[in-house]
Amino acid sequence: MRTFGLPLFLLAATAAFAQSPDPAALEIYFIDTEGGQSTLFIGPTRESLLVDTGNAGERDLGRIIETLGLAGLDRIDHLWTTHYHGDHVGALLALAERVPVGHFYDHGEPHANDRIVSAEFMLAYDELSRGRRTIVRPGDEVPMAGVDITTVASNGLYLQENLAGGGEPNSSCAGVERVDESAYFDPDNGASAGFVLRYGRFRALDLGDLTWNGELDLMCPVNRIGTVDLYLTSHHGLAQSGSPVLVHALQPRVAVMNNGTLKGGAPAAFRVLHESPGLEDLWQLHWSYATKLDNSPGLFIANLDDDTSVAGVLTAPPEAMRGRGRGGAASHEPAYLIRVSALEDGSFTVTNTRNGFSKTYAARP
Repeated sequence: MRTFGLPLFLLAATAAFAQSPDPAALEIYFIDTEGGQSTLFIGPTRESLLVDTGNAGERDLGRIIETLGLAGLDRIDHLWTTHYHGDHVGALLALAERVPVGHFYDHGEPHANDRIVSAEFMLAYDELSRGRRTIVRPGDEVPMAGVDITTVASNGLYLQENLAGGGEPNSSCAGVERVDESAYFDPDNGASAGFVLRYGRFRALDLGDLTWNGELDLMCPVNRIGTVDLYLTSHHGLAQSGSPVLVHALQPRVAVMNNGTLKGGAPAAFRVLHESPGLEDLWQLHWSYATKLDNSPGLFIANLDDDTSVAGVLTAPPEAMRGRGRGGAASHEPAYLIRVSALEDGSFTVTNTRNGFSKTYAARP
């Protein structure tokens, strides 16, 4: 294969994609949007679902289009928007101009008190999706061949029926209280539309940026979801989400954190994950400045800063890091992603495209 002149990112990604999968596999690509979200699912019939579109601008748009091309796709069959914040919908309109989109899914009108949703975006999105849009409610399913995708949360409403494997009392709810979220200026996070995806015995969960109180409403007093194999950490691993009520009840075998260097990856989120029963590994899109030495081993991190930058973070006094936890960071080039290939028997393989490191997780007994 000729590789002359290809960028390093494309060389590495092409090699990782080419380890290529069983044609009967479900493929998942966690695209690096520097602390936003964009996740591509490709079913066994090659039907596609893209969840969120990262930030506005050419960077994230280009990364999504590159991933579609490397995966051999020329269209998006289903485009799911968890909520309307710029790190989740930023590239949506531009992407729809470049790539055909079959159908749109979202939670409906943005939260009335949210101060950062763009009215201009909503007008353009309403026009773009007209006649091809489903406002999802808990229990609704996405008609995607070969997989079952069930809405479990949307616009402050939560699943009321038990999924297969769900229905047990959630012992993690005992003594847990709601928190005061009235001061959040971005309450559309709590309206996030989330789903459970099932492919045979394999199960994955994506709840967007659902916050603590929504997790309690979804998971207490009964865990209607059951357990999952793969959990995309809610809200980029920020402490406002990813409560023990959610994570410990789900008992994920693997978690993937869509954090940036300066966004998400909070120490509290790491503690909850590592205390979760049955967690085998945490994979990260970035090394978190906030968590420092308690990040996952480098093999499990898709994007690392250079040694000098990491050393500077590790040796900086605490006051130098204050105020650096929520914002974005400079673009990392090349940018690498995390890829998952799952089989109907429940086994799956996770690959870090930066270094080609893969780990296979056998099906649960």
